[in-house]
Amino acid sequence: MLYRVLADLVVLAHMAFVTFVVLGGLLVLWRSRIAWLHVPAALYAVAIEAVGWVCPLTPLEKRFRALAGEAGYEGGFIEHYAGLILYPANWQAIKGYLAAGVIIINVAVYALVIRRLRRR
Repeated sequence: MLYRVLADLVVLAHMAFVTFVVLGGLLVLWRSRIAWLHVPAALYAVAIEAVGWVCPLTPLEKRFRALAGEAGYEGGFIEHYAGLILYPANWQAIKGYLAAGVIIINVAVYALVIRRLRRR
């Protein structure tokens, strides 16, 4: 039971990280100091996708699932949990476009934040 709870907590942390990477720029509009957390997190997430690294939270979750006696899953966290909802059957073909969209949105938000800061 403990390992299942730990695996679920890792999933929640992973989801929070992904959400922060995707939408954290909007928090920066509210509090510009959050950029000190968001920019490194976003750069790390982009590097994971661009280079093909594995986020350390994924094997940690899989390990806890195995220790709990549960079946693991193939592939990465996003593919497993969000892939069925967010991505069509050929999601690999559009994965780069989705990542580019997230980057473009965050760059636009940061441009707005910088513009606001310069006006002050």
